[in-house]
Amino acid sequence: MEKIQKLIEEHVGYLIVFTLLVISVAMLVEILPLMFQKSTTQPIAGVKPYDALQLTGRDVYIREGCHTCHSQMIRPFRAETERYGHYSVAGESVYDHPFLWGSKRTGPDLARVGGRYSDEWHNTHLVNPRDVVPESNMPAFPWLVTTPADAAGVAAKMTALRKVGVPYTDQEISEGKAKVEGKSEMEALIAYLQGLGLALKNVR
Repeated sequence: MEKIQKLIEEHVGYLIVFTLLVISVAMLVEILPLMFQKSTTQPIAGVKPYDALQLTGRDVYIREGCHTCHSQMIRPFRAETERYGHYSVAGESVYDHPFLWGSKRTGPDLARVGGRYSDEWHNTHLVNPRDVVPESNMPAFPWLVTTPADAAGVAAKMTALRKVGVPYTDQEISEGKAKVEGKSEMEALIAYLQGLGLALKNVR
């Protein structure tokens, strides 16, 4: 046994091979079973795919880097559930590509922000956060009010997402452009935020 250990420790190639082998086995044991569990692959009751406007708003959210300061993952600890609501479950995120769970919180978690504030509050907050939260260090996003939402590209996004399992119908895809046309990026982003976490929002 000592000879084997010595051989591995003194030859970097062997060490790399055995390290990769251990990691591979660990991944098979830990991750592979999750790919076949309904709790991680099936949506929970009440979770629906984002509509065209929400999907466009989600792209704005990602583009502006909101996910770098706001997580969307409430951990199963009392301190978190008392503040934010029911802890996050995998079935809430099955239609998220990519998921935005995160672990960095410069600002509060947004997993259950849907319906917590009015559209007007969100609009004011995004134009100038300090108008509603004086101590906020969040940047302002006033240009979203006057920037048209991307109506032309939404059908292609929905079609691509359907290929990875999001159940959009042909009608939803064909009507997507009309639902986004004439809307601003601010309206799209607010629509996305107002839809977050509603399925488990009132569960404690």
